[in-house]
Amino acid sequence: MNKFYNSCGILLIFTVLFSCEKKTTEIFEPIKIAFIADAHFQDIHAHFDDANYQGVKHPETGEYVNIRTMEAQLHSTRIFNENYFAFLEALDDIVARGIKYVALPGDFSDDGQPVHVKGLRKILDQYSKKHGLLFFATTGNHDPVKPFTQDAGKTDFLGEGGKEQIIVSSNKNLKSINKTQLKPIITSEIKKWGYKDILNEMSSFGFYPQKEYVYWETPFSNYTYINYSFEKALEASALTKRVYAIDAFNKHPDASYLVEPTEGLWLLAIDANVYMPNKELSGVSNNPNDFSGASIGYNNVLLQKQHLISWVKKVAKEAQEKGKVLIAFSHYPMVEFNDDASEEMKAVFGENKMQLHRVPKSEVAETFADAGIKIHFGGHMHINDTGVYKSKKGNTLFNIQTPSLAAYAPGYKILSIHNKSEFEVETVVIKSAKNFNSLFPLYKQEYAYLNETGAPSIWDKEILLTKNYKEFTKFHLKELVRLRFLPSDWPENFADSLLTLSGKDLLLKNTIETTLLKKVLEENNVTLESFENWTGFDMINDFYKLRSADELAFEDIGTGRLKQYELVCHALKTSDNDMFKLWANIFEKSKNGQPANHFKINLEQNSIERILN
Repeated sequence: MNKFYNSCGILLIFTVLFSCEKKTTEIFEPIKIAFIADAHFQDIHAHFDDANYQGVKHPETGEYVNIRTMEAQLHSTRIFNENYFAFLEALDDIVARGIKYVALPGDFSDDGQPVHVKGLRKILDQYSKKHGLLFFATTGNHDPVKPFTQDAGKTDFLGEGGKEQIIVSSNKNLKSINKTQLKPIITSEIKKWGYKDILNEMSSFGFYPQKEYVYWETPFSNYTYINYSFEKALEASALTKRVYAIDAFNKHPDASYLVEPTEGLWLLAIDANVYMPNKELSGVSNNPNDFSGASIGYNNVLLQKQHLISWVKKVAKEAQEKGKVLIAFSHYPMVEFNDDASEEMKAVFGENKMQLHRVPKSEVAETFADAGIKIHFGGHMHINDTGVYKSKKGNTLFNIQTPSLAAYAPGYKILSIHNKSEFEVETVVIKSAKNFNSLFPLYKQEYAYLNETGAPSIWDKEILLTKNYKEFTKFHLKELVRLRFLPSDWPENFADSLLTLSGKDLLLKNTIETTLLKKVLEENNVTLESFENWTGFDMINDFYKLRSADELAFEDIGTGRLKQYELVCHALKTSDNDMFKLWANIFEKSKNGQPANHFKINLEQNSIERILN
């Protein structure tokens, strides 16, 4: 009798365990997650209360705003002001699509300033309470800029009469001021916060455990999934318990965390910031100047954050055992992002140009692919790109670069998890943003002042005629190419040899026979005269469009021009100029990368396939 009941009990327990295991591994409700990288939020409506300064008065509305100059924007890889409106537009679009989970892979603020992080937190709180959105953020090299809070400031805010307005957090940040400049504003709200202050302000957005989470841990947690409780997580979440050694004396915070916001979904937020000592230190230092910025990313993670790699391996293994879908996101790319053209680019531009120092080594992709990461969303580079890496052990890593809302082409990504092996990724371009041009009257004042004072290299005021936000970012990129990229990244001789040539000149760079050329043109339905409608500058500008937006740039460039570029690249490859040959290879690779707009990933087949809209 007892044996019978014992047998039944064992059978019942086995059946329950088997049923639970089956439920864990087979049933999964489809989920959508939005990824907004590099928002670089700057609260244009913020006021500096401790300085009794409201900002610059709008000539038409009478409202006060705190914005940077157009001159500053057009020399920066990011827009400072209009992205405020694009960010709200993206959030409204996410709400309209019924998406509840939003990941922010770093650089969510301008430079981690109190005024901007507080402004961002208020907006995220509003969307959380009104629409039920759940936000999950991770750190970027702009938040925090250094591990510790530091005095800082900007000299290029827009002030009265179109002049620059200096705003700093301390008199120590002031350099010599001349009589024509506006009186500097001193406010603590423009400091650059460190880890402690940023994480405290953004605590509700993944950095610390919340009661509604199914599960939450850090690389330093010592509890397990089975014995998890909110109280244990809260105790383990103290920043003082989340540190690693950077040298023999100093420890820095690591804000990485794993969260299960809903049953079956694990979001792995990786803090890949590494602040290397600028010199050999003889003791503990809280001086931000003793440490570098964190813009290098994963190349330094391999050197300094081995604990992170061990933790990722553990998380990936447990996700597989427990039947969880694991999605990783961080600020930095894990896979080469130049469509395998990095070596050619080094040969043309130099190893320290074109942000090539930020390209992750193949060891990075190898390490994280073998650690178990299959899908990773990154940011940092302000580009739309997909990288696929297969390790020597046969593990495949899909690295999805999310475009910035503060650059061309402005957008965000949507990941649709259909089941545990099939995923869909869609890129949403923010073409229009309400009120994007509302600050233009202030820029007109700035332009008038620059013109009156005879400033050199004044920005092109045609940007103030743009009709929508995407067009604005496209113009921003063109000015960025003219004012910054060409002077700083391009070898002068090569740039000069390319800029003024017409498309026709470039096409005729090889020794192709006239009869054969005529046949090629006829087969492609183009005329030689049509190549005279553009110059080398246009090709360079379109290269930057491709580098920034990948497939999203095709529409802006046009199929006809793309065909002409194809023929020109083919011709340049047979020229006797090695630089032109390399340039042709770089350009061709930039327009023939992996699917980057709308595509699906199958983890069982390790495949990626473009979805034609």
